[in-house]
Amino acid sequence: MRRALVGAGLAPATGDVPVGAVVLGPDGAELGAGHNAREADGDPTAHAEVLALRAAARALGHWRLAGCTLVVTLEPCTMCAGALVLARVSRVVFGAWDPKAGAAGSVRDVVRDSRLNHRVEVVGGVLEAECGELLRAFFADRRDGAGASAPDAATDWEPGASTR
Repeated sequence: MRRALVGAGLAPATGDVPVGAVVLGPDGAELGAGHNAREADGDPTAHAEVLALRAAARALGHWRLAGCTLVVTLEPCTMCAGALVLARVSRVVFGAWDPKAGAAGSVRDVVRDSRLNHRVEVVGGVLEAECGELLRAFFADRRDGAGASAPDAATDWEPGASTR
């Protein structure tokens, strides 16, 4: 999670919400990492999780990430949860819960939906206070006027507020 927090800290420089993710292989080695880059890349799918999954798949040379763990600072949204299922990731470990938009147990539970062909183990709340504080600080800065020009920037974050 500390590595994911480092990545999350890079996102605000481009106006992106501070979310970071790392994919670990079955042996614990880092295979890929990413941080939110929607604003930087002009890409609505450039969430930290998706970018980390893409990097891990490139490192392995295939899309199946069985045995891998995705570590992310915020509970995945529906899009990212779906990507975890499709990539056959074994486990997701996340920091802050998102009871407004989370899809790994809060609002939805996409990753453990028995109707799908794969289910992901979920470990939530790891370094939750640190992960949440990074988000709170980012949005407090936006409320104070810094970086408020991002076209679809939220103005606040509290546990339960959507960040995506």
